[in-house]
Amino acid sequence: MPVPPDAFRAGLLDAGVSKEETDLILYLFATVLDGRNEKPVDGVRRALNREPRSFLDYARRTAASGVWNA
Repeated sequence: MPVPPDAFRAGLLDAGVSKEETDLILYLFATVLDGRNEKPVDGVRRALNREPRSFLDYARRTAASGVWNA
């Protein structure tokens, strides 16, 4: 369930996070979650010469490879 920004801010401040750090964290979350980064774009295709994949696909493939196993 999404946490409203004001509640998140209050929680960070209550946990002792400075106002400056709290403002930065909220700015970064707002930027990441505003939808502009929602879909892969053609930069991957141009840089890697392949179609982009979702992060979920990357995580599944990498987990299946065993590279993250201790």
